Amino acid sequence: MNMQDAADRADAMLDATLSAVVPEVQWDHATTTAGSCTVTRRRTVTTVISEQRRGNFLGVIERFWKKSGYEITGVNQDREMPAIFARSSDGFQLAISVGYKGQAFFDVITPCVDESEVAEPTSKPNAPAYPLGQIPTPNVRSEFWSAETPAPAASS
Repeated sequence: MNMQDAADRADAMLDATLSAVVPEVQWDHATTTAGSCTVTRRRTVTTVISEQRRGNFLGVIERFWKKSGYEITGVNQDREMPAIFARSSDGFQLAISVGYKGQAFFDVITPCVDESEVAEPTSKPNAPAYPLGQIPTPNVRSEFWSAETPAPAASS
């Protein structure tokens, strides 16, 4: 596997993760970085995820990652800036972290692979495509994710 193959796999992991979030959140690509043998792909969520719904959001991600066979390697339960870290069986490291104003950030770091050129991601964001480095703080309201009341309990 070369760096482009690994970047494509990271993109597929991010696509699948974001597709698991229902109702969907809007996101854009953030900066890709390439080291000597690794690639980091990033996505930034532009949907407002209220403090009251943050736990639900992170729960959706954690359950999806477990269902996908990823090992949860760490959880930061900080109330303001929580995060979840995971690893795939083939060494890809995944993270979801919540930052300033509740903005969610996804990262996938590839394992060390053969050096190659790395193209920008080809998947289309479902939000406006902002210039790299200029993604705003969350500015899209969601009837569900932005609500400031706790999510209703799931009925059994």
